Amino acid sequence: MELHERDERRAAAEAVLDDLAAAGVVGVVLPWVDTSGITRMKSVPLAQLPSAAQWGVGMSPVFDGFLVDDSIVAGTHAGSAVGDLRLHPDLSRLTVLAAQEGWAWAPVDRYTQDGVPHVQCSRSLLRRLVDELAADGLSVRAAFEVEWALGEPGEDFVPALSGPAYGLTRQIEVSDYARDLLAALAAQGVAVHQFHPEYAAGQLEVSVAAEDPVGAADTALLVRATITAVSIAHGLRASFSPKVTADGVGNGGHVHLSLWRSSPDGRPENLMGGGSGTFGLTPDGGAFVAGLLQHLPGLLAVGCPSVASYLRLVPSHWAGTYAVWGLENREAAVRFVTGPSGHRQEAANVEVKCVDAAANPYLLLAGLLAAGSAGVQAGTALPDPVGIDPATLSEAGRRDAGITELPSSLGEAVAAFERDEVLTAAFGPELSTTIAEVRRGEVALFDGASPEDVTAAVRWRY
Repeated sequence: MELHERDERRAAAEAVLDDLAAAGVVGVVLPWVDTSGITRMKSVPLAQLPSAAQWGVGMSPVFDGFLVDDSIVAGTHAGSAVGDLRLHPDLSRLTVLAAQEGWAWAPVDRYTQDGVPHVQCSRSLLRRLVDELAADGLSVRAAFEVEWALGEPGEDFVPALSGPAYGLTRQIEVSDYARDLLAALAAQGVAVHQFHPEYAAGQLEVSVAAEDPVGAADTALLVRATITAVSIAHGLRASFSPKVTADGVGNGGHVHLSLWRSSPDGRPENLMGGGSGTFGLTPDGGAFVAGLLQHLPGLLAVGCPSVASYLRLVPSHWAGTYAVWGLENREAAVRFVTGPSGHRQEAANVEVKCVDAAANPYLLLAGLLAAGSAGVQAGTALPDPVGIDPATLSEAGRRDAGITELPSSLGEAVAAFERDEVLTAAFGPELSTTIAEVRRGEVALFDGASPEDVTAAVRWRY
């Protein structure tokens, strides 16, 4: 980072101090997400924001080696007590928090002391992959569906609402809570498309507008922080864990993606629609989806990073346990969504269903972009879509149809990740090694634990 850039960052921070003070802000939260998917943070008093923007805030790189229980893996490139990084807030995403009076929020990029992006900073990685796509004239719009289970206070999970799945009764039970949540998100500039009760006990969901990948990951963090704050204000607890109870269906973290290119006249064109391929896919749109499918086994190491994740990945539970795609098929790992007639050129996208809310959203989107981009570059052929639940076929029937099951354990996913040259090259040797070591650390952490023990241990960690 050059000195003039540091000076510009300081000036930008100084320019917003008066407005922040007028809004009652006294401190700024500086969050990032670690390898295990836990959001960590530091904060600064408002007066220190210009210094933080210019020189960063110190933070040990040891957090790259943290596990979900806050123990530390002493890895090849992470987990050491030696060294320091600088957390630099991105003021373009500076937000006054509507559900935490007196606080603002700005996600950070992690730099070395010399002003170089930290090699294991997932936000910087995602930005780099976005820029690489842009160099090829491509862009991606992305959005996360945020699911959570709302519970009463206490370590055990007691649902805070008892109405039927997707039922009006359930919404009425949390009407005041939902009002405050939607109001807070709107005040923070988050464009919410839908709010509704979900299937599992106490489960709710918010869907937001698509944006650029870095923005989508930032928004996912902000939405979850807001849900947590509103829940606490109402005397409740929110769990984003992939498995809240051993016998429940768990929380997904579905990702919607569409691939775009500027037309010769400068208009953006959605490559997921308007083409001559299956369901209107263009050749590049189809190759992007094919790349996702090809690399899904390794992607699970970043998209399903917890031992608990594989308790959620159960066939015939809408979790997408088979590496297939299909039109509006909620049992496919990749569901193709055309959108309504008359709006398809804008709305067509794919939903990656096999991933969950334990994932670091920056790492997950980086992996998805790397996989899809590799498909486009190679012109990978898209297999035939699947229009049924693959679990209803016999094993021989799935084999004849070329349908393969995704990894059923974290250990299997890590092995697939390490074999995936596209993903490991995109992430680089340091981060790839750390991901594998941290995942194996979690496998060892829960070795021999029952599903009940695993779900109890991670229930309130995410």
